[in-house]
Amino acid sequence: MFELSGTWRKTLCPYCGVGCGLLVQIEDGAVRRVKGDPEHPSSLGDVCAKAVHLPPALRTPDRLLYPQVRTRRDAELSRVPWELAVRTVADRLREIVATHGPAAIAFYGSGQLLTEEYYVASKLAKGFLGTNNFDTNSRLCMASAAAGYARSLGSDGPPGTYADIETADCFFLIGTNTAECHPVTWKRIRKRKLAAPDEVAVIVADPRFTETADIADLHLPLRPGSDIALLNAMLHVLWKDGLLDRHFIEERTRGWAQLLPVIARYTPERAAALTGLSPEIIAGAARRFGGARAAMTLWSMGINQSHIGTDKNAAILNLHLATGQIARPGAGPFSLTGQPNAMGGRETGGLAHLLPGYRQVTDAAARATVERHWGVPAGRIASSPGRAALEIFEGLREGSVRAVWIICTNPAASMPDLDLVEKALRQAELVIVQDAYHPTETTRFADVLLPAAQWPEKDGVMTNSERRLTYLPKLVDPPGEALPDAVIVTRVARELGFKDAFPYESASEIFDEFAALTAGTVCDCSGASHYRLSSVGPLQWPVPGPTHPGTPRLYTDAHFPTGDGRARLVAVEHDPPVEPPDAAYPLTLTTGRVRDHWHTLTRTAKSPALAARTREPLLEVHLRDARRAGIRDGDFVEITSRRGKAVAQARVGETIREGTCFLPFHWGRQWGFYKAANNLTLSARDPLSRQPELKACAVRLRAITEDRA
Repeated sequence: MFELSGTWRKTLCPYCGVGCGLLVQIEDGAVRRVKGDPEHPSSLGDVCAKAVHLPPALRTPDRLLYPQVRTRRDAELSRVPWELAVRTVADRLREIVATHGPAAIAFYGSGQLLTEEYYVASKLAKGFLGTNNFDTNSRLCMASAAAGYARSLGSDGPPGTYADIETADCFFLIGTNTAECHPVTWKRIRKRKLAAPDEVAVIVADPRFTETADIADLHLPLRPGSDIALLNAMLHVLWKDGLLDRHFIEERTRGWAQLLPVIARYTPERAAALTGLSPEIIAGAARRFGGARAAMTLWSMGINQSHIGTDKNAAILNLHLATGQIARPGAGPFSLTGQPNAMGGRETGGLAHLLPGYRQVTDAAARATVERHWGVPAGRIASSPGRAALEIFEGLREGSVRAVWIICTNPAASMPDLDLVEKALRQAELVIVQDAYHPTETTRFADVLLPAAQWPEKDGVMTNSERRLTYLPKLVDPPGEALPDAVIVTRVARELGFKDAFPYESASEIFDEFAALTAGTVCDCSGASHYRLSSVGPLQWPVPGPTHPGTPRLYTDAHFPTGDGRARLVAVEHDPPVEPPDAAYPLTLTTGRVRDHWHTLTRTAKSPALAARTREPLLEVHLRDARRAGIRDGDFVEITSRRGKAVAQARVGETIREGTCFLPFHWGRQWGFYKAANNLTLSARDPLSRQPELKACAVRLRAITEDRA
């Protein structure tokens, strides 16, 4: 069933967390065409433009083909054999550990890595080098959602499935421009709405009027950062109207007694003052949600990228728990993952506080289980969380971290406060960068460059936003001497003296070892394997046995993985952005994506069709804000924050809330120093998730167009 005749092969899209199934046509050892796989349950044959235009991004003049090393920081990179590159990495890491201890080493990875690659890198770092400083760019993406699920429901992992879209009769989209960022999922929502326009309600909370809001029954253009005020007020209205599920609250949750006095203070009138919305529209949104037979809330970076992102997630989960809108067809809180395997990364322990199977490094029993599985001495795994993403770079800047191994990501473009990141990489004693392309904003700082194979030049597994594991076969050979990331990490581990613990000859062996370690955990994948996934197709975890069909929905028995089986209602309060606007910086800048680009342009900019659609970043600004700053539509504008400047052409209109402006973040300094939105963003972060507040900072605007004649 899984194989196709001829040269068309099944695989998975390497872009966002929707996890679309693809059919790929191979001719003469190269990818020629890409289209949707109608048999993949996450996408049902649909596909977005980014996937269609994947072929031009694979074999490009800037592919990194050979290992390169520089002998000293001011020297040029030079091509070396793989053996020398691996020996250089191992020798330098061994030297730094001997001199400064294992905490002086950090790994920074990516939600685009395959599960097997995540696993071996985490195993090497945490089990054998002895450092929990292993974090990924998922920290910038989904950390608050993961922390929110774990705090309220007892474990990470969305409880629902994409199939719920076909049965929901209310969609509440908050902090997500789904039409541009997750277009295939958006098409399913739109299809559901258009099929029953009078029965299905769509509510969109976003400071901008986007394509997502275009079919909404209610658009709520709230102030950036005021999500908790809105959510608490909606819950207040439902409480006052008697629309809560009292039985579910009493039998299946804890915390209502602490939450109620907080909710009581968030009247629609108070929330209106905090959000800038009217009391009537807040109450209307609440009643549409509360009157739904089955309601889904979908959210993404607009919620997560906040200094109170975990609390914002709690407010969403409170709404669902208090109304019983969870764990049944069409109902539930569904976080939309930004990267293709951010979920798989968390399953493998790919964050600084995790071990495989969603285990916590602070849990002594969990550490002991993993140590036995890995064959390392008891006590080898450090008992405290390592450094999260930004803390790695702060450590490099300060000297407490000496070496960083960056795999499949571009932090010198994607991180907030880019001056901090660049200074950190300059200060580092050793920078190892493993990537498919060079140069990028990050590879130019490398002391060692390791050429990596990319999609579809290697095989392995990814987990999408609905917990669905899909096998990706190797379809073509990588160019030059590029190798799969798991192979590179395994070679370095062996050179470090850990050959017996890294005996892998195939990605399937790595997956089997990982899957066995998840047995009995919430994210149990022990019933999955490369063979099973490639023969019967994708499966949703938990999959606890070799014949288990997978689990579309979690918690259907209303039993949660907490100590007493009850979910937690968490009392949370509104807190404005860390950097509110003032007289010097009167606007709030929010950043995000555009439909045809991905992350830091390392793939999409190589497609002529995609690049032509959005060639430059555009600043979206409200008409009245533009008039006050003397800016006309089409002017070039200098955007200044307390950290730096950017320049973009203005798009003036009324599709964004007054007092707010929007700039896409894809362009890094490589595309022009002042095109980088992250020149402006700040590094404040959530104390629980440690996710930075990329979605709000204070800026001022100045027109720089010279000739208006």
